[in-house]
Amino acid sequence: MTQVIEKERERSVVVGKVGLTTNYAIAHAVKDVDVDVVAAYPITPQTTIIEKLAEYVANGELDAEFIPVESEHSALSAAVGASAAGARVFTATSAQGLELMHEILHIASGLRLPIVMAVPGRALSAPISIHGDYQDLMNVRDTGWVIYIASTAQEAYDTVIEAFRVAEDPRVLLPVIVSYDGFLMSHTTEPVEVYDTKAVREFTPRRHNTRPLLNPERPVTMGALATPDWYYEIKYQAINALRASRGVIDEVDSEFNRRFGRAYGAVEGFMLDDADYILVTYGGAATWNALEAAKEARGRGLRAGVLRIRLFRPFPSNDLVKRLADAKAVAVVDRAIAPGSPVEGPVFKDVYIALREAGVDKPIVSVIHGISQRTMYIRDFYELYYKLRDIASTGNVPRESLYMGLR
Repeated sequence: MTQVIEKERERSVVVGKVGLTTNYAIAHAVKDVDVDVVAAYPITPQTTIIEKLAEYVANGELDAEFIPVESEHSALSAAVGASAAGARVFTATSAQGLELMHEILHIASGLRLPIVMAVPGRALSAPISIHGDYQDLMNVRDTGWVIYIASTAQEAYDTVIEAFRVAEDPRVLLPVIVSYDGFLMSHTTEPVEVYDTKAVREFTPRRHNTRPLLNPERPVTMGALATPDWYYEIKYQAINALRASRGVIDEVDSEFNRRFGRAYGAVEGFMLDDADYILVTYGGAATWNALEAAKEARGRGLRAGVLRIRLFRPFPSNDLVKRLADAKAVAVVDRAIAPGSPVEGPVFKDVYIALREAGVDKPIVSVIHGISQRTMYIRDFYELYYKLRDIASTGNVPRESLYMGLR
C-alpha cells in the first residue's frame, strides 16, 4: 500500500524480510532507533510490544533502561521525567490504559516532550472488551499529540522510525502516537522488510538539545504554575507547534523515501482519479476491505475509490479536499463513536469541516462500523457504494450516522 521507488532505493539498507506481528514490528523499530528508556505497563493488545522490548534489553540487544511500573499513569509519568532529562523515550498502551494516562498526555504535550507511544486501538469498557476499534484513540485526539494511524505492519515499523525524527525536531518537540488496529494488526503476522540498524540510526541522529533539561547540576523548573497572564500564550505555543509540525512531517517522510524507498504521505488514495463515490477510512481492516469492495464495484461499472487517512493530527484538511473535491458522494467510515454529537462519527466531523471550509458542498455520510472488532464484511462496503450512488441521485443525505453491522 506504499509507493516503493526501486530505482532510487538503496537496497543495502534492507537486511531482510521477516514475518512480524505489528506489535513485534513496533518493538523492532524501537530497538533500531536505540531508545534510552522504555516505561510501560502491560495491557491487551499492547503487551507483546513491551514483552519483546524487555527481551531485547535482557539479552543485550537494546541498551536501555526498562522501567516496569504499577500503572499506565506511572508509565507515562516516568516517560515524562526521562524525556525531560534528555532521554529518548518510548511507551505503549491501549484502551483503559490510555484513559488512565489522560492527565499526563496533556502534560507531555504542554511540556513539549518528544515521547513516542504505540497505541494498538481497543474498545473501551463498559462492558469489558479486549477487541479492536479506535474509541480509545479518539478520546485523546485533542491532547496536542501528533497522531499517525498505520494500516500495515511495514508501515507501523517505518512510522515509528519517522516518529522519533518528527518528535525530536527542534521545530516540533511534541509527543507522537503511532496507532493501528488492535488484534487485527497487533497480533497478525505480516512480511516486514527490516533495515540495517546503522542506516536507521543515521536517519534518527541524536540531536543537541535546544531546550532546558532536568539536571541536578543546573537546576530548572518544569511544569510550574502559570497564571492567567501567561497560560494562554504558553498553551498557544504548543498548539502552533502542532499546526506547524506538518511541514516537518512531510520533510521527514520525503527523506525516509530517499533513504529507504518508501513514501506514505498524510493520506493515501486508491482509484481516485475518476472516482464518483469514495469511502474515507483509517487503519488496516477497514481500508483493505473497502479497497476490495471498490474493486468489485468497479467491475460492475461503479466508479468507486478509497481514501485512507494516515496522519490524523495535525489533520490533513487540504490533502482531503484535493482528493475528494470531484466526487459525487463521500462516506466516512469510523471505527469509533462520539456519543451525543449530532452525527456520531468522530473523524466524519473533521472531514465534513475540512470540505465545508473549502467550499466543497457534496453529500457526506457518517458510517459507524467495526466497533469492538465487529466483522466488517467486504459486502458491507460494496453495498455502501451503491447507497452513496442513491444518495447522490436523490439528495437524501442521512442526518444521523449509519450503524453498519449492527444486529
